[in-house]
Amino acid sequence: MHTEFLMGNAAIARGAIAAGLNVISGYPGTPSTEVLETTAKSNDGSIYVEWSVNEKAALELAAGAAYCGARTMVTMKQVGLNVASDPLMSLAYIGVKGGMVILVADDPGPISSQTEQDTRTFAAYSKLPCFDPSSVQEAYDMIQDAFAYSEQYHTPVLFRPTTRVCHGYASISVKEKEDYHCNHPEGFRKDSSKWVIFPKLSYQAHKQIEARNEALSAVFSDYAANRIVPAQDTACRKGIVTHGINFAYTMEACRGESAPRIFRVATPFPFPEEAALQFLRGLDEVLCVEELDPVLERSLIFVCGKYHLPVTIKGKLTHDMPAAGENTCDSVRQALANFLGWETPEKAPEETMPQLPVRPPVLCAGCPHRASFFAVKEAMKGKKSVFCGDIGCYTLGNAMPLDMVDTCLCMGAGVNMTQGIGKIEPDTTCFAFVGDSTFFASAITGAVNAVYNQANMVLVILDNSTTAMTGHQPHPGTGKTMMGQVVEKVSIPAVLHGIGIQTVETVDPLHLEEAIACVKRVAAEDGVKAIIFKSPCAVLIKPERPAQIDASACIQCKKCIRTLGCPGLILKDGKVQIENALCTGCGLCAQVCPTKAIGGGAVHA
Repeated sequence: MHTEFLMGNAAIARGAIAAGLNVISGYPGTPSTEVLETTAKSNDGSIYVEWSVNEKAALELAAGAAYCGARTMVTMKQVGLNVASDPLMSLAYIGVKGGMVILVADDPGPISSQTEQDTRTFAAYSKLPCFDPSSVQEAYDMIQDAFAYSEQYHTPVLFRPTTRVCHGYASISVKEKEDYHCNHPEGFRKDSSKWVIFPKLSYQAHKQIEARNEALSAVFSDYAANRIVPAQDTACRKGIVTHGINFAYTMEACRGESAPRIFRVATPFPFPEEAALQFLRGLDEVLCVEELDPVLERSLIFVCGKYHLPVTIKGKLTHDMPAAGENTCDSVRQALANFLGWETPEKAPEETMPQLPVRPPVLCAGCPHRASFFAVKEAMKGKKSVFCGDIGCYTLGNAMPLDMVDTCLCMGAGVNMTQGIGKIEPDTTCFAFVGDSTFFASAITGAVNAVYNQANMVLVILDNSTTAMTGHQPHPGTGKTMMGQVVEKVSIPAVLHGIGIQTVETVDPLHLEEAIACVKRVAAEDGVKAIIFKSPCAVLIKPERPAQIDASACIQCKKCIRTLGCPGLILKDGKVQIENALCTGCGLCAQVCPTKAIGGGAVHA
């Protein structure tokens, strides 16, 4: 063993490699993305690594490899599990031959997500074992346990780190390469009674799953990570149940205090019932400290009812813990102080700090999406229009002054929602904005639906040649794979033509007049039509020289700032100026300026 300083996601990847990982697939999504990326960087060529088009495809690929006896892992964030849930629910019944871990990174807060879903709840729903690490070191160790349990019980297992574990750093002990587990898949063995799901098979499998989970509850009660920390005050008849990063918060809060008995649950499903009974003996009250759902709280209430224990269980359901949001060291300490009657010393007067500037999220300076939204906005002035957005950095098009995202639900939804609005309001020009990566992930079926059902809409594909929001991962349109291969790009225009869309126009949004004319022309047609705004992400290109303002020509109308909202345009002493450190020289502001006072940067006719 030796020590390395690693991010939680990197530790998970390294642990999976040490466990004999053969295949890893996934779809990028914060806070999970670095697991697959670290695996790719650490790959000696023996592991197949893939960014799949979406989470469903990733899970199905990994399942096929696990049928062959391979150790496989799938990575996604919590909303990605919704996409993968169809194969997941059936795979829970079919099972696997090799170890298969489905890593789902939850995002309490949420910090960078649409929802605060709790994968522990999904574990109970899908009847799959779930592992819940509380630190970077434990994430490294526990991922190896997860593979072992998966292989032993022939079932996929869920691995549920949260943002603070995924993106936390720590010095941890890691194995030497000679101590890694080596897994050699034996290959697929045909057996239709095992691998082909039929109602009779499912009925038998359901009974076996219930029996297995009952057995696992007992096994997990002896699992070392399900740990009972003895009370420092042996007379205390109160206890704390916690999990994940909240265990670290709880231990931090107990420093310097006479701590009660603490039960850390590392396997929320199947719940370690026997260990819980041992913990509950002699207690009158228990506080559950957890994120996000009251999973442990409900499990303890069930155990107390089943065994007629006179223990009061408190937590989210009793409003002793917040029902939503992320916990912190401070919030957990306050909850424990309230529950245990600790004194809370008065805080020393805080030093007066200057007011921090408000910094709402905005599109980057030079982002081509800004030009795309502005072109559509200018083209549709005075016309009844609706703009359905999607998941990506272009969701930030909802911010003022652009104000060009009227709806955003989940990946790919905008294409179908546009169709629904159009059916009710046929006099409305309906636009669906979707990025190139999201188009491949989940919008193609919506486009097919539009063509088949004779919708009247404009599909706008914002093609910046990357998956920008999650860190510029490749996708089918980039011509690169995570195995380092350069392959034929999947052509978006060819796909659109192939499904029956007749009008497909491609234009650079930074050629503003041309882009506006294109939108007017295409929007005037009937049926399903598509505009591809193609311009690379500003982060991927070498910036042009920054724009410059001719002070003698500038009339300080501030139209550039009022209409574009580009962070490269600032006010200094009441006058418009260019922030050279941010400006990429895209030239959009020069095309908007009514007096042509802005020059330099890119020149667009």
